[in-house]
Amino acid sequence: MENIIEVRQVSKSYTDFKLDQIDLDVKKGFITGFIGPNGAGKTTTIKLLMNLIKKDAGEITIFGSDNVSHDKAIKQRIGFVYDECCFFDHLSIEKNARLIAPFYQDWDQQLFNDYLKRFHLSPKKKLKNLSKGMKTKFSLATALSHHAELLIMDEPTAGLDPIFRRELLDILYELLEDEKKSIFFSTHITSDLDKIADYITFINNGKIIFSSSMNTIQESYKLVKGTKEILETMDTSLFISYQRNNFGFQGLTNKLSEVVASAPNVLIEPANLEDIMFYHARQ
Repeated sequence: MENIIEVRQVSKSYTDFKLDQIDLDVKKGFITGFIGPNGAGKTTTIKLLMNLIKKDAGEITIFGSDNVSHDKAIKQRIGFVYDECCFFDHLSIEKNARLIAPFYQDWDQQLFNDYLKRFHLSPKKKLKNLSKGMKTKFSLATALSHHAELLIMDEPTAGLDPIFRRELLDILYELLEDEKKSIFFSTHITSDLDKIADYITFINNGKIIFSSSMNTIQESYKLVKGTKEILETMDTSLFISYQRNNFGFQGLTNKLSEVVASAPNVLIEPANLEDIMFYHARQ
């Protein structure tokens, strides 16, 4: 299966944080979700992918080319939605578009206008008068209007109402009807990824914890619940982590068969991405 992004042993150090020799693949034609708590390294990774900061070590290839030496050519093929609006706040939507369009060889003005109508954005309105959610809609319209093959999204649903978040997911589904397109979707709203992601990469404290298909993750990770008496008889090393409560305990495991063998009376439930991130962060 072809990778549209390949990250190999990439590191980036700051005074109080280190992205530590991470490996990452984004597969062509799929949605890859990128999750982790605040400060885990998600935005640093995305800035490295976009060649906005310089890596200390490692290699990054996008579309099979080095992302630094082929920076301009690669960015022609990427749509980027950042968590903060990075356009001209004092200008209107249409004037921003006029400034942005010449940078893209395949800019499609009609497609941009269509997205403005779909997102209920007035071309005459200045960006400074838009809500955070409306600015995100403008960023998305811009990212989608030059027929990008790769969409990189850093917290795109932050500040959006539930109705538009659902509409955004529908748009992403539509994009993937073209099997040449790919999406790298970083978010802390993991429920969005539960619905649409094909692959998930989880980063914590600058290290990749796992990177796998959604199906594999759902099969591997389970919530385990039981009484205090059951917990006293169990090998707690079988949990990623666990917490006690008034009724007993709840924990996350990726060693289900061993847990059931040691405590057949426990209750087993599916774990969603929020559960998985929460219990890994508690380690």
